[in-house]
Amino acid sequence: MKQTILTLALLLLGISLSAQEENRWTAKDIIFRESLSGATFSPDGTRIAWVKSTPSEKKDRFVTDLWLTYLDQQDEDGNYRSVQLTRGDDRERSPVFSADGETLYFLSSKGGGKVLYALSLWGGAPYAVDSFKTSISGLDRLDEHTLIFETEEGATLYEQELKKKKDNVVVVEDTAHFKASRLFAYDLEKKKRRRLTDNRYPIGSFAFSRDAKWLVTSHVMSPHYPADGQPRPTYYLWDLENDTKTQILEGLQSPGDFQFTEDSKGFYFTNSRSSDPEWDGAGISLLNYYDLETNEYEEVDLDWDWGIGGGYAVRGNDAMVALANGTTHHWMIYRRESGSWANADIEADSLDDHFSLSALSLSGELALVNYSTASTPNQYHLIKVVNGRRSELIMESQGELVQLNKGLLKKEFARTESITWEGALGDQVTGMLYYPQGYEEGKTYKLMVAIHGGPSGVDMDRWSDRWAYPHNLITQEGCFILKPNYHGSSNHGQEFVESIKGHYYDLELPDIIAGIDSLVTAGLVNRDSMGVMGWSNGAILTTMLTVRHPEMFLAATPGAGDVNWTSDFGTCQFGVTFDQSYFIGAPWDDTDSTFYNPNYIIKSPLFELEKVKTPTLIFHGSEDRAVPRDQGWEYYRALQQVGQTPVRFLWFPGQPHGLGKLTHQMRKVEEEMDWFATYFWGGKKPENEAFKKGSPLATLLTQQKLARHNGMMGVMANKVLLPQLDTVKTDSIAIGIFEVTNAQYQQFKPGHSFALDQYNHPVTGLSREDVQAYLAWYSEETGMEARLPSAAEAEALHALACKKADGENTLRHWAGYAITVDEVPMFLAKVAEAELSLLQPVGQHSPTKVGEASVYDLGGNAAEYAQEDAHYGYSAYSFYDAADAEPAAEQDKAMGFRIVVDLN
Repeated sequence: MKQTILTLALLLLGISLSAQEENRWTAKDIIFRESLSGATFSPDGTRIAWVKSTPSEKKDRFVTDLWLTYLDQQDEDGNYRSVQLTRGDDRERSPVFSADGETLYFLSSKGGGKVLYALSLWGGAPYAVDSFKTSISGLDRLDEHTLIFETEEGATLYEQELKKKKDNVVVVEDTAHFKASRLFAYDLEKKKRRRLTDNRYPIGSFAFSRDAKWLVTSHVMSPHYPADGQPRPTYYLWDLENDTKTQILEGLQSPGDFQFTEDSKGFYFTNSRSSDPEWDGAGISLLNYYDLETNEYEEVDLDWDWGIGGGYAVRGNDAMVALANGTTHHWMIYRRESGSWANADIEADSLDDHFSLSALSLSGELALVNYSTASTPNQYHLIKVVNGRRSELIMESQGELVQLNKGLLKKEFARTESITWEGALGDQVTGMLYYPQGYEEGKTYKLMVAIHGGPSGVDMDRWSDRWAYPHNLITQEGCFILKPNYHGSSNHGQEFVESIKGHYYDLELPDIIAGIDSLVTAGLVNRDSMGVMGWSNGAILTTMLTVRHPEMFLAATPGAGDVNWTSDFGTCQFGVTFDQSYFIGAPWDDTDSTFYNPNYIIKSPLFELEKVKTPTLIFHGSEDRAVPRDQGWEYYRALQQVGQTPVRFLWFPGQPHGLGKLTHQMRKVEEEMDWFATYFWGGKKPENEAFKKGSPLATLLTQQKLARHNGMMGVMANKVLLPQLDTVKTDSIAIGIFEVTNAQYQQFKPGHSFALDQYNHPVTGLSREDVQAYLAWYSEETGMEARLPSAAEAEALHALACKKADGENTLRHWAGYAITVDEVPMFLAKVAEAELSLLQPVGQHSPTKVGEASVYDLGGNAAEYAQEDAHYGYSAYSFYDAADAEPAAEQDKAMGFRIVVDLN
């Protein structure tokens, strides 16, 4: 028994390491994730149409397809039956059911977004319903026979003339040639469209009543590059029956998210409340109700000081609201009763306030929700919504609608928790704490401070791993992550979110330092081993932390952050409103002591960057208008000129404030992790840029790491040389990484002879009986049942062999050209004449992935036996081309074998 356990441990040493490596997080795991959006219930509530987003390396972006899930049908595993409706590299979106639920209308990037498509749910391919001169958006169903959408009018003569001149000059401000987008109704029977609105300015958002009599719209009053909130948007209520419109909601700060009630007697909408509405300043979100009979609106009494945190949805005539609650949301339902507002809780114990509403059925009896926590990736649950005894709503999970990203299930997720500490004003600050993977109580670890943007963003107890913040890539390196909700963050009330107006940096930095101190005091982190990162406002705070605390952080990776507020005022697309709000005035607004606004100098890190000693990696998109791209140049230039610390600047061409290309997202994460490996957790050697992966040198270096004894390939167990194994599937199947060698076979049959220089060559020339005898001996020696690959496994292995045959040890290799089948007899005659052996030592070429295993020599050297008289692969004496991909004949001069072990 001891011998068996020892042998098994030795043989599986490489296996466990390989499985560990496979289970580690990679940048692709973070970035290449599927997601669900655009969900809509069929009119009868028996189906859900939704949009699946998947990464496409070919397109270097995400592509989207339409899916349909049947809520009254399940497969053999008990999952809801889902079918894919569209395929390809286009981006389908906006699915809308017909009134009878038998047809799905949708939009697509195909045809430039100018085509309305339809698909019969009884079967058949998508077809074009109609095409238009301009792209359409906002597709929805107005009534039984009518769709509604938004589009621009055709090209004006002015635009046509510019096109003829090939004039691509961007006119930033031109109110004389303002292009409006309008709403149109499309009659499905007559295939004609009718203009619903005659607005002068583009539509920002819209909603219509269920009885199709009322429409509410918002309108953008600025050109394509808006004049920073001036003039303010306008809002109109349209009486579609009488063809009239009325301007409404004047004086409110940013009304939006309009949703009509089921009885069509009114609509809900949100608006902000802040101390500086003229600059659209950060505040809290409130809910209002507009009564169509009185043409008046009233604020819904939320009975909740912090306002709305995660939106709302109308159920019947009531509002289901996600209230701001720090690192979570608290769900309640609000009903209008006798001129006042009653509220009750929404109980969803299994979801525990960690969900958002994705769709609600017309009846309000079913909902689709997106559930996640900081350590649980997004799950999409079908929910039954029922009325409770005390007026509350009860949400009962009916299981997951569909499971996405199944490959993540084998990964280890960082443990997370919501924490609090005392902030700069003596009040409570919250944050999310991510634990190192493999955390051991009592040990201290490194700390990465990851700072959210906004500043009125918020870090919540929900899944947020992405290219900007790859949490699990960091925690698997043995590191805590602190994500602080510093003063100025939303979801914590109006006083908290507005506290930094006129005090930018003054409260946020002490909040973050206090959060770090609390972790040091708790014995969790080492103050001497910290890094800092962030995007947008997170980068802004990252930069100032390295200015104010130049010795504190070992590495910093700010992305798309400001360093100069004067230039930001003039070049940021919302520079006026943002800077007026947080810096209390424009740069030229003087004070008693200066002829300018001192905040624009005092608050700009640019004028203090000579203090920075933290190795800094800067990211910026070239087309960023939220934090203009030249902020990155100013940042880099200052650190480069001062020369006190390593600095690297990456500029992503064509990218806006958020990186859209998959290659750019990957580059950002990989560069960031390399930066941390070099300056933060250490141990990374500079990359040798002359070394090519997959080169002969790379293969040789890989071979040096393989198990061998006195130069012989394999592992020694109880003084016996045995093949090295690797796992094809964790806890299931292991396979020999090489064919059994001469030296290994000689352990079983001491009389086996071979040339002195061929001990690492594959053993060949054996009968099936010889091979079975070796397998029986191996099984007895190790206590593991060894076998040849099954016929089905052989077929799969042969498919892999075909992909490798061109570059491995076959006749094509020895010929030095693409030898043809007609030349093979002459070539083999030349080999025989010279009395040469074409076999090579095992492992001369790069490995092939077989499941989770790395396996060598599948494409050549020795062909291989399998069970049931099957065989696979090619030998050094085999001819291969794509037109004849059959395995080498069993009587091949070089037929060898490799072992398979069933681990369970």
